Amino acid sequence: RHQTILNQGKDATCMKPLKFEGSAVALVTPMKDDFSVNYDELDRLLDFHLENKTDAVVAVGTTGESATLTDKEHIEVIAFCAKKLHGRLPLIAGAGSNNTAHAVELSKAAAEAGADALLHVTPYYNKTSQTGLYLHFKACAEATRLPVILYNVPTRTGMNILPETYLKLSRISNIVAAKEASGNFSQMAKISALCGDDLTLYSGNDDQITSALAIGAKGVISVLANIVPEATHDICQSYFDGDSARSDTLQLTYLELIENLFRDVNPIPVKQALNNMGFEVGKCRLPLCDMDAAAAEQLLACMARYGLAQPGKRIGTVTVKRAPDTLLWRKNH
Repeated sequence: RHQTILNQGKDATCMKPLKFEGSAVALVTPMKDDFSVNYDELDRLLDFHLENKTDAVVAVGTTGESATLTDKEHIEVIAFCAKKLHGRLPLIAGAGSNNTAHAVELSKAAAEAGADALLHVTPYYNKTSQTGLYLHFKACAEATRLPVILYNVPTRTGMNILPETYLKLSRISNIVAAKEASGNFSQMAKISALCGDDLTLYSGNDDQITSALAIGAKGVISVLANIVPEATHDICQSYFDGDSARSDTLQLTYLELIENLFRDVNPIPVKQALNNMGFEVGKCRLPLCDMDAAAAEQLLACMARYGLAQPGKRIGTVTVKRAPDTLLWRKNH
């Protein structure tokens, strides 16, 4: 499924090749007790995804706590993932910044570290105009020959890429896709209509995967895939195989889990969930802190219903006991 994208000339008339189709995990960055990166556990997480149908890996994005990694750590994580994956799955590296010069430098370093593609978020906090967005992303794209996936998440950044701006950006040869987390399906439909084959769309929201697929998206960049990678892949693959009913069923089956994974600021709940599955991904770096006790109880109880929580494992004030088999969610889905 690993499809390499070659930089195309501006006059190319063929469709830009896909970097991936299906489920790309927005991978957490595991931490030790002293909050240094836990590379042993990162190795284990990558094995988990190699064995469970994940279609691509997104490292050091929002879920990977890019905001609190040093540049050195950022590039070391990319290099570790590239060496481990060794071409078996596409590696998409977060390289975004609200400082264009910094984003350019991160892009160059990520390319040297072995990334297959780059994920660039809109500038946050200082923000900019639509013209500024175009110039920012153009500079990032021109920094390397790697394919670029744009990331639009207005709730986090205060910025929205308008469809007309997407159209201009899609004319840049190595801007190939967008992770759309605006939740605005009218906007997504217009982007698809305007850009056509020049810009692949991916859902950025786990609770809207099937809806995005229905208007032409080719997959999802997913937090959920950290927990249930095979099911997240299957939501997409069932749709691609023409079985939209199964895709819808799977989406609805995992809706409660998705809701619980966003009971607090991402990636706080997903790291706690992974710990409860027996992984040792540690806590988030400040300013992100532990979930409150009530939300943690709800998350863990939900996981037990899906058969995901490790029986008897104590996390904070909560001890998870195995639910009766009759209560386990449809694990085979």
